[in-house]
Amino acid sequence: MNAVAIFDIGKTNKKAFLFNESYQIVWENSVNLAETVDEDGFPCEDIVALKDWFLSCWEQMKSQTQFNLKAVNFSTYGASFVYIDEEGNPLTPLYNYLRPYPEKLKNKFYTKYQGEEVFAVKTASPVLGSLNSGMQIYRLKKENPEVFDKVKYCLHLPQYMSFLLTKEGFTDITSIGCHTNLWNFNKMKYHKWIRKQNITEKLAPIHSSEDAVIIENDIAVGIGLHDSSSALIPYIINFEDPFVLLSTGTWVITMNPFNDKKLNFEELQNDCLCFLHYKGKPVKASRLFAGNEHEIQSLKLATHFDVAVDSYKHVLYDKAIITELRAKFKQFTKGDSKILKDCPFNKRDLSDFENYDVAYHQLMLDLIAQQIVSTNLVIHNSPVKKVFVDGGFSKNSIYMNLLAEAFPTMEVYAASMAQASSLGAALAIHKNWNTKPIQNDLIDLKFYKH
Repeated sequence: MNAVAIFDIGKTNKKAFLFNESYQIVWENSVNLAETVDEDGFPCEDIVALKDWFLSCWEQMKSQTQFNLKAVNFSTYGASFVYIDEEGNPLTPLYNYLRPYPEKLKNKFYTKYQGEEVFAVKTASPVLGSLNSGMQIYRLKKENPEVFDKVKYCLHLPQYMSFLLTKEGFTDITSIGCHTNLWNFNKMKYHKWIRKQNITEKLAPIHSSEDAVIIENDIAVGIGLHDSSSALIPYIINFEDPFVLLSTGTWVITMNPFNDKKLNFEELQNDCLCFLHYKGKPVKASRLFAGNEHEIQSLKLATHFDVAVDSYKHVLYDKAIITELRAKFKQFTKGDSKILKDCPFNKRDLSDFENYDVAYHQLMLDLIAQQIVSTNLVIHNSPVKKVFVDGGFSKNSIYMNLLAEAFPTMEVYAASMAQASSLGAALAIHKNWNTKPIQNDLIDLKFYKH
């Protein structure tokens, strides 16, 4: 059986899959690797442990005689650089994107390059310190010039994984394009600060996300993708009508591949950004910390009503409760962006609600009020017809029904597929290994009427 291997490297979970030509998972392996610390004692990925796990898993995959391994690709978290020397060895720890960024250095940088507002708009990157991965390179150059001089390439993590097999350095557009401070979205090329700081030659050549390098046994090795961009690929391939995708987890990220309007500073301040999808087109996105908020508030509700923490899983959408709540309490329906800063439910008095189910319906009303504002920031003036929701909230009937009601002119669907970012990485290199056409039933959809 012909198969493609995919390594999906998350911050906590590292997963490996084999997909057959119909994109079904036929083999899997996963591991949680312990973190190590950098020179400041800040926790970070153990690059040696990651490399060892990857190479042993790769050997295991190749030894499965029932599979004919045709290709491999990578989907990993972003904002993380591996600095390699001429021999391909990492020169520094794999710094954590949550590592505090020196205020003085940050101010020096933005002062030099037209200030935060102008720079953020040009690079579609909110000011996020180490999460702007280009700032990590700038820091290395300024704080450790002797190490920086030894750098052959600064490789984003997906491209380092690919390098381990091909020994070739590449840069991929989905990694550069995601709030890195590296890309000028007005000119669709690197921002000039890269050249001025003599960093250009340390960045490997840009290659298409659909490219692959052939290694021994005619295996095609993809150059890897940033995981959020990768998760969007199955949707871009399957649907021609303009859509937005709400990817729901700790964050709810609304992604609109059909909005090419330039970002403005107000949008950036409201947690909007742009990234580049696998064909190099800008995707406007907004973020809302809604999954995290849901976790905090459902814990509060469980304590107050003395029920199990996961009781919300058994609460089904009840239109009568919604009607009653709307009549009784102030609701937030106006598109005021101030609502994004703090969930209205925080100010609710839990003793106002007669039971857990009623209180939980109000929590969902308040989260949806925030979601409408966040999602409208990226739908604005674009021809979107469909809304897809994947991840945790897609299984929540109250969330889905309220969302469908909030967007009456659109078709709202709960979408589910196994391992979206892994599937996207496999589909990106389809032409390099799979002779079958891509089926159009990779995503299960459930329609919600408003």
